[in-house]
Amino acid sequence: MQSAAVAENKIFQALADPSRRAIFESLTRGEAAVKDLTARFDISQPAVSQHLAALKDAGLVNGRREGRCVYYRVEPHGMKPLIDWIAHYRAFWTEHVDRLEQLLKKMDE
Repeated sequence: MQSAAVAENKIFQALADPSRRAIFESLTRGEAAVKDLTARFDISQPAVSQHLAALKDAGLVNGRREGRCVYYRVEPHGMKPLIDWIAHYRAFWTEHVDRLEQLLKKMDE
């Protein structure tokens, strides 16, 4: 199993590209075949396949083959490393903002 840092890096790298984010967002509305995704976006089928490969490598999507078509869908647990990362820093910043707020109140007195 890959470390949390490696998983986070793969997710950040995968979602850094605007086309991949758009494809991922499209898949949040339901499963789609590569040909359907190609029709939705102004990019070639090989480019869509490369973007899907990056999303799959990051654990964000899964594919299933049915005949000659491959259908992709969002992997529900794929965002967990990112959600955990955000939760860690949310707690960190909440604590620091609370301390700053207390300091400012003391300075006003």
